[in-house]
Amino acid sequence: MIITILVFLLILSVLVLIHEAGHFFVARKFGIKVEEFGFGFPPRLFGKKIGETIYSINWLPIGGFVKLYGEDESGGGRIRIKDEGLRIKDKKRAFFAKTAWQRAVVIVAGVAMNSILAAIIFYIFLGISGFKTDLPLLSEYKFFGVNQTNITEVVISAVVKNSPAEKQGLKPMTKVVAVNGQKIADSKSFINIVNQNRRKEIEITWSKLQTQNIHKTKITPRINPPPGEGGLGVGLFSMSTAVLEYRTPVQKIFSGITHPVNLMSYNLNVMARLVKVSLEKKTTEPLTQGVSGPVGIASITGSILEIQNLKEKILGLLNLAGILSISLAFFNILPIPALDGGRLFFILIEAATGKKVPQRFESIVHSIGMIILLSLMVLITLKDIGKLFVK
Repeated sequence: MIITILVFLLILSVLVLIHEAGHFFVARKFGIKVEEFGFGFPPRLFGKKIGETIYSINWLPIGGFVKLYGEDESGGGRIRIKDEGLRIKDKKRAFFAKTAWQRAVVIVAGVAMNSILAAIIFYIFLGISGFKTDLPLLSEYKFFGVNQTNITEVVISAVVKNSPAEKQGLKPMTKVVAVNGQKIADSKSFINIVNQNRRKEIEITWSKLQTQNIHKTKITPRINPPPGEGGLGVGLFSMSTAVLEYRTPVQKIFSGITHPVNLMSYNLNVMARLVKVSLEKKTTEPLTQGVSGPVGIASITGSILEIQNLKEKILGLLNLAGILSISLAFFNILPIPALDGGRLFFILIEAATGKKVPQRFESIVHSIGMIILLSLMVLITLKDIGKLFVK
């Protein structure tokens, strides 16, 4: 548990620091005074002032921030009832005093840094994996810029207590590769082979979904199983997988860019389908089950760390870090109040109309957005914690 938390915080720290470093260095480039560079959200745990900037570590390690001088006056910070004034000599170094395009570049810099980091991570990931990887398919989807082969695999979803499967060590979320050396294409084929070999010993070749390590188990199906359990006592489902291979030189050169774009596009496709199902069934459960917060991501990190093969473990962590980085970039640039995209939206309105949006109005919008985001974070976290205790 401790190692899982440390690895998760390390990944999160790198992503956040890279993002905030984008804001930091571009702001400094434009002569904007940076008052604080913080990891995590207040209250502050530790802070040290170096030059004119306070570098701080805060108690809530789920994000970070760069506080720019004069940022409040541009609508990005707390609501100001009246103008408290700025030192005249520093006004030229205030964020609000810069041109619209300079402020826009500062805002976009964090997103750009996460996008670049995602590309670097996936170049490393694909280089180690031989420019070949696979993704589970929840629906038919065509990825671009890569050779794609779709395959169907049989997965054991449940194992009945005291069944032949349990006695021989088969576990849920186990992929059936072959039976008696014969490749298994779908659940129907597997069931037919088991039924044809009642009271006969069969050899099942299987692997865990997380590790891909191949195992073989000899097992004898029951001839008269309890109703609904079948000869082995397992539940099954068929899982479609897209095998992606970057073969040509051009595909490999652009793979670090193509792959995260493909992943983000596919994730949005899946989310749209989950929203559709939620609306059709008039319940939010399908959508909420497909979304995770810090606790859920930490749990995924723990599952990756359980992989015995060192190479597969490294690939799993790289893949997770890359997905988080590109997701952070994408959702941050959306015009959502309190996020970079929400800030950018108001700057673009100013650039188009030549007039700044009233600071008080913008601050209220961002404050409401922050309250909603934090509320969603709490709800998702409670849901993730519930998953840890509910089978």
